[in-house]
Amino acid sequence: MPSQRVRSARRTVSVAAPAHVVYGMLADAPRWPVLLPSYVHVERMDFDGAGETLLAWEFEDGRVRSSRLRRTLRPQAHSVDFEQDDPAWPGDTVVGSWSVEPDGAERSLVTLRQQTPHAHTGTSAGPDGLDADAAGRLARLREAAERWDRLDELLLAFEERVRVEGPAELVYDFLYRVENWPELLPHVDGSSVREDRPGTQVVVLDTGAVEAGPAAGPDDGMPGSETVRLCFPHAGRIVFKETAPPAPIAAHSGEWSLVPDESGLTVVCAHRVLLDEESVEAALGAGALPLDARRQVRERLGRESRETLRLAKWHAESPVRRLR
Repeated sequence: MPSQRVRSARRTVSVAAPAHVVYGMLADAPRWPVLLPSYVHVERMDFDGAGETLLAWEFEDGRVRSSRLRRTLRPQAHSVDFEQDDPAWPGDTVVGSWSVEPDGAERSLVTLRQQTPHAHTGTSAGPDGLDADAAGRLARLREAAERWDRLDELLLAFEERVRVEGPAELVYDFLYRVENWPELLPHVDGSSVREDRPGTQVVVLDTGAVEAGPAAGPDDGMPGSETVRLCFPHAGRIVFKETAPPAPIAAHSGEWSLVPDESGLTVVCAHRVLLDEESVEAALGAGALPLDARRQVRERLGRESRETLRLAKWHAESPVRRLR
């Protein structure tokens, strides 16, 4: 029988960002996928102004793990208390808190405390695992927060949409069956899909060209690009995140969604992008600015999304035309 003991970890880092900025990032959980690398998607299940329940999916070490978080937000104290189900051991929990203290006008001290009341020896919830987890989360938060004064020019969000007069099931089928895309999309040379659990896909597309490739949700246009996708067929949604997007992109997440009405549906592809300012010139040439990167990324991802949406529309409407 594995031993069960209380394990705990506490770490503090200095962050070159005001306390209210760091707290805002911690509080705004739905935005984590574009700010914090491990998060694929965060769904807010309920929120009463102070307490909330979140479902979170993270991708680490080649695996997608989901967990449920119950959080209490304390904006005046710049702190967040949480209780998280441990995905490695269902039934166990990690409890803890984030606290942010001002350290001058534009710096702060961020402390993460974690404890597992029933941690199993030899798992990631052990003392070494908890400490490493805390260190990693603090480092990723610091990296995101220290861009705070440039986020307005580095963050980009937009949508592409198409009207479809056909069954939603056929649209969803086209978007879901990415393994068939090499036969349907001329710029996709190959694809592989790993689906260890139904609805959780790790997709690798081979586009064979730097500029080609729609998103899985849209691909980065490089051979062997990897995207994690969470598929919710009953809700008509596929959430995606690229695991290693190309320069000048630091993070890219988004969602395909189907919005039905009386005569058909609207298919939407939404994108959220964080630019990597340090790679802008390497990607676009000497003298390129974040504004140039915004324009290039918006044009490329928009074009790839529109192409995929047109093919999804054709896939759904062709059987309808044949029946008429």
